[in-house]
Amino acid sequence: MTETTTETPQLGQFGVWRHAGGLAPEVGAAIESAGYGAIWIGGSPPADLEVAERLLDATSTITVATGIVNIWTAPAEDIATSFHRLEDRHPGRFLLGIGVGHPEQPGLNYSKPYAALVEYLDVLDAAGVPAGRRVLAALGPKVLELSAARAAGAHPYLTTPQHTKEARELLGQGPVIAPEQKVVLDTDAERARPIGRAAVENPYLHLRNYVNNLKRLGYTDEQIENGGSDDLIDALAAHGDAQYVAGRLREHLDAGADHVAIQVLPAGDDPVPALRELAGALGL
Repeated sequence: MTETTTETPQLGQFGVWRHAGGLAPEVGAAIESAGYGAIWIGGSPPADLEVAERLLDATSTITVATGIVNIWTAPAEDIATSFHRLEDRHPGRFLLGIGVGHPEQPGLNYSKPYAALVEYLDVLDAAGVPAGRRVLAALGPKVLELSAARAAGAHPYLTTPQHTKEARELLGQGPVIAPEQKVVLDTDAERARPIGRAAVENPYLHLRNYVNNLKRLGYTDEQIENGGSDDLIDALAAHGDAQYVAGRLREHLDAGADHVAIQVLPAGDDPVPALRELAGALGL
């Protein structure tokens, strides 16, 4: 068994967020060849982390991260075992993203999520998963602070550069802040905005943790209800040509992010052409 690296893997400024079902090994290889620094596996991958292993096997240097493992469905002991398996095969290349999910998700015993997250981290500590090799799904101040105290930092989802700015002000320099940002490469707002709205409205505008976070950022009930106002959707799912979208992604960096995880929409399409076009605009 190799000695576990405690240093946080390099992410680069831009990575790709995609649901596990859309991350075939050849897609991972294409993301790496386009110059991105990380692949984020969405959709609460199971504790065996086999999707991460396949992506690591298919690539050579890119960081592979979970965005995120759900603490209620992936036991900490099993995750620790999988982490060490990946570390033995691909030392220093895996980053474990962890989160508490949503109380609306059926079948979960969702009680005292903050305490449950702390307990989960305690188990990971005992199993030798270093704090520097994990990030937390964090939106509000309490979990953001926990992400700095017990992990390498935060992986906020469905946020804006304003949230990034406030997170950086709260955490100071040092902790990683790696927000997700949805994008649609289409200059026609009448086509692009419904694609963004479909990805944002269902389910996120019906989940209290995201709704509460949007309200903290100043959005009103009227802007959040009934599918979301155009300005809310445009903030959460940037659309335009590659140069414009690249500028929107850089707004997170200007606000204090270390890294931006790009989710290309529509989620069911092959993301590689859009990611290659964006890579050019981003100078990757």
